[in-house]
Parts: sequence; structure tokens; C-alpha cells
Amino acid sequence: MKKRIGVGKEKDKYLIDISDDDILTAMKEIDGYLDISFGDFKELYHIACSHALKRLMQSVKARDIMTKKVVCVYKQTSSREVAEVMAKNSVSGIPVIDDGEQVVGIISENDFLSRMGKKEIKSFMNIIALCLEDKGCVAMPIRNQNAEDIMTSPAITANEDTPVSDIVNLFAQKKINRVPVLSQDKKLVGIVSRGNVLQTVIPRIRG
Repeated sequence: MKKRIGVGKEKDKYLIDISDDDILTAMKEIDGYLDISFGDFKELYHIACSHALKRLMQSVKARDIMTKKVVCVYKQTSSREVAEVMAKNSVSGIPVIDDGEQVVGIISENDFLSRMGKKEIKSFMNIIALCLEDKGCVAMPIRNQNAEDIMTSPAITANEDTPVSDIVNLFAQKKINRVPVLSQDKKLVGIVSRGNVLQTVIPRIRG
């Protein structure tokens, strides 16, 4: 049996399924006599939610949440074209593939910033500030470079069967925001972002 518990405003609820096993496991973690007061219930609820989230992230795989229509570029794509593709598709990161459609790297906005050669360039607003100071185009150092010159390589990837929990750990350990998903023959079949994970773990129900 599963109980569905919601939190938040009536018209904007975040719901999570909590199984009997989640509740029983949570009860075992509480020391001493269990008196169902408000405080006990709150503690029990949070522990049960923790187990439910862990169970959910272990059972859901990359293939279940990935974005299947992936915008990517080839390693010989010019930096200008890469920037145009990212801007056109409103993405902050993009996989780089070779002629065999194997993922060889990934380019993020931070890769562009770090390749411009100026220590003070740490954000988009730094670029605006430098341009307003009339110091010329700060992107000139990478104007004639290609994707393979800018990308971070090797790319950190996942396969279709990778549990969401493993992907979350990758995000935290590697300090990244997305991972390309590969098929068994190492072809790019999708991409998982932090947004994909949040939409899965905390589904929004509007009633």
C-alpha cells in the first residue's frame, strides 16, 4: 500500500509516494517508545520521505528521465557556431561528438569563460563590464578555435541503465550540471540535467 502525501499550497502541491516499507523502516530508526505526537510524526515523515526519495532515485534509470532530443556539435565545429547553437537552443551545455558519433567532450558556458585568457572573466557580467569599459571583444582569444579546443574532455557520461541516484552523485562529486547518456554501442541517445532530476524526484501536480 502506498500513501500519497503532499506539501505546499493547495493549487501547487509537491507529492511523493511513501510505501509501508518506507514508514516501517523509518519507525525502526526512532529510538525508544513511539508516541505519535506532532513532533514524532514530523520526524517520522521526514525519515520516510528520505527513504522514499532514495528508493525512487535507485529505481528510476537515466532512460526514464533523459531528454532524448539532444543538441550537439562536432569537434571541428567553430567556436562561433557552438555559441550560436547554444544560444538558439537556450542551453548552457552541449555534448561534442566525433565523425563516428562518439561523445568526445562537453562544452559549457564555463568552458567559454575559462578559455578567454583573462582571470577576471568569471561570469557573463564580467564580460559585459569589460565591454562597457571599451576594452574590445574579450572573446577574441577563442574566435579561431573549434569545439575540440574549448571542450572539457573526456566527457563524464552515463548509460541508459544508470540509476538517477548515481547521476546525482556525479553532479555533486564532479560539480557538473548535465551528463550525456550513451547506448550500449556508445552512441549518444540522450542527456540528463539537474532539471530532469528535479522534475522526476519532485513531480508537480496542479489541481
